[in-house]
Amino acid sequence: MLDQLQQLPADPILGLAAACRADPNPQKVDLTVGIYMDEQGVCPVFEAVKQAQQALVAEEISKAYMPPSGDEAFNQGMQRLVLGNDSAALADGRVSSVQTPGGCGALRIGAEVINAATPGARVWVSDPTWPVHIPLLGSVGLRFETYRYYEPASHGVDFDGMVADLKAARPGDVVLLHGCCHNPCGADLSPQQWAVIADLAEQQGFTPFIDIAYQGLGDGLDQDAAGLRLLVSRLPEVIIAASCSKNMGLYRERTGAVIFVCRDRENAAALVSQALVAARRVYSMPPAHGALLAGRILSNEGLSHLWRGELLAMCQRINGLRETLVQKLQAVSDRDFSFIQREKGMFSFLGLSAEQARLLREEHGVYMLDSSRINVAGVNAGNIDYLAAAVAKVL
Repeated sequence: MLDQLQQLPADPILGLAAACRADPNPQKVDLTVGIYMDEQGVCPVFEAVKQAQQALVAEEISKAYMPPSGDEAFNQGMQRLVLGNDSAALADGRVSSVQTPGGCGALRIGAEVINAATPGARVWVSDPTWPVHIPLLGSVGLRFETYRYYEPASHGVDFDGMVADLKAARPGDVVLLHGCCHNPCGADLSPQQWAVIADLAEQQGFTPFIDIAYQGLGDGLDQDAAGLRLLVSRLPEVIIAASCSKNMGLYRERTGAVIFVCRDRENAAALVSQALVAARRVYSMPPAHGALLAGRILSNEGLSHLWRGELLAMCQRINGLRETLVQKLQAVSDRDFSFIQREKGMFSFLGLSAEQARLLREEHGVYMLDSSRINVAGVNAGNIDYLAAAVAKVL
């Protein structure tokens, strides 16, 4: 039976990362996978995480299963982090959440609950979106429509096109939105545009499903959640997939949460029950370690202060890299790359063709996707001049 299965191609992003690792070029530059790297090219462990881990190891006496909904300190901390301490929805008790294996687990459980409510529901996704969104949500039977989002000519949001497309959304539909730091393009909605999306949701009756995997890496924790919080303040229902992979560096710990903002307390409790049934058949029990660390950080004033400072420094470094990359690119070419500085988070399209991206890989050891999407956090002082010179050579 099993010998009938054919070998499948590698994931496009992970496959490129593997090719980069195998490349003997000593000047190779890996701009593929969305992982934050420091100046030494290392994905660092936060000092706050180290301290939380030391305390956990000293105190932990059991490796028994977590509760099905996860660590309560983590769930409460994530609700406050995402929605804000002054959230009226939190005060009204119409918010519930479940700890999940990373942001992917949050997306999958959110999709399971959507499909339970409306089997085969339509989900509107941005063009482009993170490539895993569609197979991840589609695996439960949801259907997809796309809405215009990124405009290559202006390197910005095609907001008129987005609004025009979403006017076709109807009650029972779900609109998947990137809460901040859009992956893969880095072009985010303005506060005024978020307000228009809230108007559309009220008029059309669709439910927003917000993926906020990069909170804190754009302009700051509260600034990055402002659009999401606006929708929550105005709408009866919002689903949120949150992650600690990026903003706490807990990539391998698989630490996420699906958050439900509901019409009332009873509905909030009902959705948790639906989520737990779905979780039981998908992964049974949530992982413990990352959530116990994150919950400790979010609930401890000293650790939280330390973590917020570390995250702010990371955010400022990414924005500084964007500014410096623009300067370096424009010093060696006539093309306008100023859009890179306007974008947010870890990703940007450089506006190169697939052929130019191939030449960069094969002739210069600079690895990016064929779309020319780069991980800005893969740039550092040691490779930025080489990167800019290589890009100039293929223009």
